[in-house]
Amino acid sequence: MTAHPTARTAVLATCLALALTACGPSGQQPGGGFHGFPPAQVVTQTMAPRSIPVAFEYVGQTYGSKDVEVRARVNGIVEKRLFQEGAAVRAGQPLFVIDPRPYAAQVAAAEAEVARAEAQKNQADREAARLKPLAERKAIGQKEADDAASAADLAAAAVKSARAKLVELNLNLAYTRVNAPIGGLTSRAQVSEGALAVQNQTLLTTISQIDPIWVGFTVSENDRLRLNRASAENRLVLPKDNAYDVTVKLSDGTAFPKRGRINFSDTRINPTTGTYEMRAELPNSDAGLKPGQFVRVVLRGAQRKDALAVPQTAVMDGPQGKFVYVTAKDKDGKDIAAVRPVVVGDWVDADGGNLWVIESGLKAGDVVIVDGIAKLMPGGQVILGGAPGGAAPAGPGPAGGAPGAAAPGGSAPGKAAGGAVLGAAPKTDAPAPSAPDKDASKPIDAAGKTADAKR
Repeated sequence: MTAHPTARTAVLATCLALALTACGPSGQQPGGGFHGFPPAQVVTQTMAPRSIPVAFEYVGQTYGSKDVEVRARVNGIVEKRLFQEGAAVRAGQPLFVIDPRPYAAQVAAAEAEVARAEAQKNQADREAARLKPLAERKAIGQKEADDAASAADLAAAAVKSARAKLVELNLNLAYTRVNAPIGGLTSRAQVSEGALAVQNQTLLTTISQIDPIWVGFTVSENDRLRLNRASAENRLVLPKDNAYDVTVKLSDGTAFPKRGRINFSDTRINPTTGTYEMRAELPNSDAGLKPGQFVRVVLRGAQRKDALAVPQTAVMDGPQGKFVYVTAKDKDGKDIAAVRPVVVGDWVDADGGNLWVIESGLKAGDVVIVDGIAKLMPGGQVILGGAPGGAAPAGPGPAGGAPGAAAPGGSAPGKAAGGAVLGAAPKTDAPAPSAPDKDASKPIDAAGKTADAKR
């Protein structure tokens, strides 16, 4: 059956009217949402300059404050190992025994040589003493007396040479018993019993003094230049004479309980790596750190002056770089989320949470959205507030997060990573969104009943 032309025209007009009603500026629905979504409820933070403590973190490696390679000082066969590999030893403790018998024989021969030289010296002294008065009485020629005195002097020199040789051989004999030059932790033995040790070449073991222990790390040239530039511009205050408070993070993320200090900072750049070498010293009486560990060195004590900072969770990554959402007004005067590109600086741990220091892109007074970001769309309408259960209204807190004002209906300030309470949510006149009717999505007839009720 064909519909009447007048009825067909009425249906088309009704559909066109419904389509025009559904479409509005910027894709917003009559309820004020964005592309059909309800306005997002967010928590904001007002930017205010302040001093922020800054920590610098670098990759480092531990090593002993004294690392000694124990080498054989004489040639010979290793007879015994007298220590437990990997154990702590004290200075002077015997470690190895090299066959001492050849050196004992040399010492005995040297002692005999000393005795012979002393006997010859005594004989020469007696001969010189006998000829001296005869020469004075002209009973013998002067040359004969002078030769006797010279022979006595040569004999005395021979005695000194023999004694020096004896000292040398006694040292070699003592070197057959290898003692620990310092106290510390030993490594494994590099030779076993029966192996040949070559003088000044064969490595027997290594000893590391680990109390205090040293941690070496490097700072890139770009980082050093950036810090020096910020310090010269009075934007960054660095501790004098590198008086940083040094802490160490272990590979599992836990912090070593003892703090240290910087005891060396090179003024030259390594031409191979393009970095500056630095070294920290930490007490390690309980041997909690071992040589060779890779750790993260954290330097605290610097401060950013008049800095702006936002929670880490407020900074997003986009195709053009990092950005944040700030509040703005649309043409109807409603609050919307606007994208603001930013350049971030240091990642700092302050107020119990992780913050990004903003180098550029924000200024004092800007209102940054710090919570509820997952529901945002650029240009979408927002409701300034937070989650239910908020604090009483208060003025905007400092950057980084004192508790702030709650939106009408009660809302809690946002939190950064680590649980720090963040900046205030500025007071707004926008009403809190009402709870949706559970039957709002169902058609309602003229009698006020839903279609389901009618059925």
